This record gives sequence, structure tokens and C-alpha cells, in this order.
Amino acid sequence: MDIEKIKKKKTTEELIEFGIINIDKPSGPTSFDISDFVRKKIGARKTSHFGTLDPKVTGVLPIALNRGCKLTGFFLGENKEYVGIMRLHEEVDVEKIRGIIKKKFTGIILQTPPVKSRVKRVEREREIMSFEILEQDENGKDYVFRAEVQGGTYIRKLIDDLGKELGIGAHMLELRRIRAGIFKEDDKKYPSVNLYDFERAVDEYNKGNEKMLREIIIPGETVTELYPVVNVKKDVVGKLFNGSPLFMKDLDEKHNVNDEKRVCVFSEEKFIGIYTVIDSGDIFAKPLFVLQPIK
Repeated sequence: MDIEKIKKKKTTEELIEFGIINIDKPSGPTSFDISDFVRKKIGARKTSHFGTLDPKVTGVLPIALNRGCKLTGFFLGENKEYVGIMRLHEEVDVEKIRGIIKKKFTGIILQTPPVKSRVKRVEREREIMSFEILEQDENGKDYVFRAEVQGGTYIRKLIDDLGKELGIGAHMLELRRIRAGIFKEDDKKYPSVNLYDFERAVDEYNKGNEKMLREIIIPGETVTELYPVVNVKKDVVGKLFNGSPLFMKDLDEKHNVNDEKRVCVFSEEKFIGIYTVIDSGDIFAKPLFVLQPIK
């Protein structure tokens, strides 16, 4: 699916109605504060963010606009990537740390949310795709690290657990999220934008110059990067908007989704919604989210 082509055909108002802005969150405000600031500044009815960052943590914080908020649940579980600095409470050989990480903190681990978290404190499985020490500071106790983890993993708790495993204690000094799913901090396709440039883009838009704002809004159709696309016949679009399941005979072409559980449904370049694949009898899929046309 050519997202850039879809974007060019939309008005700026349509992008605001079903779009995402990849904000580079500064240290200080909460994720909710940032989301609320974007809502008020751009004049949206509602906004939501794709995964909470602690107030002191910086980096990638995608903010959904208006009906784009319906996509939040589809993006939240995607992998996240971080760089940070951890401090060990005693000096330890870096190879020993790497050995413990490889043995205990790579792959599937069990993690209990920290005491201050808002979720229920029950042990849960999380996957650590990579966790590497990049360098050791000259003081011997501070280490720069990079980690790619399953969505919902607590990095601060990961560092704390590593310190306990080493028997000396550890805590996080700094943390920056450099990727949240398909959204990265330095990406030409979905660039992150700081609050100053976001404000400037909206101010220019309000003056009649929409170029800057159009550049930073990502169409909601980018969800097609998560799920495969299937196309349907034009004459069934109306009933799909009324909540009808998607029948095999409605498909405009042979589908090739293999074992995929979800698909993005389009009629030509018009996004219809996200469906759960049933592939049972005459029914191919049932709707999870349908983007109703603006009346």
C-alpha cells in the first residue's frame, strides 16, 4: 500500500481526522501531558499515545489524532527500542555483566511491574530481543546500554533486576526510547518532531501555510505496516460500513494472508477497517474496527 500516495490525496483536515504525529517527548511532562498538549494545540476532539513514557524518559511518543485513536490498541504491543545509562552500585567487569545478561535477561523473562506502576503487580512473561552494553564510563560504574524489548516491558525494572542478579544493585540514570514499533526517532518516512517544531507547524497552518503540518502528520493507514492488505469489491463497501462480516465472495482478488489473524481491508485506496480473519465457510473475516465515512 502506497501511504505517500494516499497522503497526497487527503486534505490536511482529513489527515488531522485520522492521523498520527510522532512526537519527540522531552524530559519532564507525562505522556498524558504531551497528548493533551497536542490535542489542544491542533484543535483535535481527542488524542491518545502509543505507550507511556515516564516523565523523565525522552524519545519516541506517537500521538494519535481523533479517529486515529481507534488504532491505539493495535500499535501498543509492538516492540520498543531504548538507549540509556545505568549505574551499578559497585564496579563490575563488563564481561561479567554481559554474561549475566545473556544468561538471565535475553529471550523470555518473567517480570513484575514496579511498585509505582498503575497496573496489577503480577508476574508476567516479556521477551527481550536484545540487551547489550555499548560502553563503560570512565568512572567504572556507569554503562551505556541498548535494549529491544516486547511492548509492556519495564526498562527501569529490568535494570533493577539486573543489579539484584549481580548482587550489588543498580539503577537507571537516563533513558531514551528510539523506536516504538514502526515509529523511529530518526526516520525519513515517519519523522519524529519536537514540541517546538510541532507548535510552529500548527501556527503556520493557522496562518494558511499547511506545508509543515502536512509533513509531520502520518496517515492512519500506516497500520498496513502491521497487517497485510486485502481488497474488496466496490459494491460491498456500504454493507461493510454497516457492520457486515467480510465474505469470501466480497474479496476483489485471491487473498494470500497465510496464518495472519488480522488484515487491513481496502476498497482501492479507501481504508475500510481492520478485521479478524475467520476463514470459516463463506465468511472470511469479522470487523474489529471500521472507519466510518465522515457525514
